Amino acid sequence: MSQIKNNVQLMGFVGQDPEVINFNSDKKLVKMSVATSERFQTQGEWKSETQWHNVIAWGKTADYISQNVKKGNEVALIGKLSYRTYENKQGVKQTVTEVVVNEFVKISKEA
Repeated sequence: MSQIKNNVQLMGFVGQDPEVINFNSDKKLVKMSVATSERFQTQGEWKSETQWHNVIAWGKTADYISQNVKKGNEVALIGKLSYRTYENKQGVKQTVTEVVVNEFVKISKEA
């Protein structure tokens, strides 16, 4: 039962080429956005809604993503939600919601 706590599953399209950040300790972080869309009918009219998700990955998953994933690729992932806060250059507190990847699959071969 503990595996279903804070569990996110997404399937969507990568919005831009992943951003790679290398740390001195040989750790790698990859950041990207993933768009998910759903289509629904309201009052007899079909509508589409797209949500953008901030996604990050570490370690071997980050290595794989940085070498194999590009803007437009369709991907599927499992992860957890993470919230963090920071102060921007103007001193205003900002909150960021990210999906931290545990499992990742590239679905499309080319963008």
